[in-house]
Amino acid sequence: MKAELIDLITRVIQVLQINIRWMTWNLFLAFIPLVLSVWLFRRIKRSRSWVWWLGFAVFYAFLPNAPYLLTDVIHLIDDIRTIQSVWIITLVLIPVYLVVILAGFEAYVISVINMGYYLHRIGKSQWIFGMELITHALSAVGVYWGRFLRFNSWDFVTQPDAVITKGVEEILGKQPLVIITIIFVILTTLHWLMKRITLGFVTQGYKGVGQNSPISHTTKL
Repeated sequence: MKAELIDLITRVIQVLQINIRWMTWNLFLAFIPLVLSVWLFRRIKRSRSWVWWLGFAVFYAFLPNAPYLLTDVIHLIDDIRTIQSVWIITLVLIPVYLVVILAGFEAYVISVINMGYYLHRIGKSQWIFGMELITHALSAVGVYWGRFLRFNSWDFVTQPDAVITKGVEEILGKQPLVIITIIFVILTTLHWLMKRITLGFVTQGYKGVGQNSPISHTTKL
């Protein structure tokens, strides 16, 4: 019994050690657009120089990395087959995956919220809903490119020809369009839910200190 427990713990540690590499890397990529969204959309200064537009392009190039973490659930399936212990799967693997996936998607939600806040600040609140749908659509394409075609965000610079030719040709097929549509629906639904939860926490936090939330306007969208 003791030997079996030690063997099980050893396997769990090995699995976590393997996963910590891609989890850390994917979370790092997911938080790049979050940091950029703060710099682009939360600054008081309104001028949009070429540096701002460059940052905006990089923001959109890296944004799909955040919802991409949703597809990493495929690694959980492989890990479940490896561990084969209900208790370890329930108490260790699933919580770890939930934290990583939710952290990545929350980075996506906050990034889009920040963009909506910027549109509201410049008097374009009517564009927020459309901007969200366009962002979900572009992110759905990006997630497909990353998961199925193995493109990275920096491939727009390192191999733009491959992204344009192979990427565009691939998504015109019937099956890719179905997959992208499913991803779009999932992103739209989860974003709608998580946005309200996030804004609810923010609003409650500001009420607790007797202030109005600066992003409360987006709760109606």
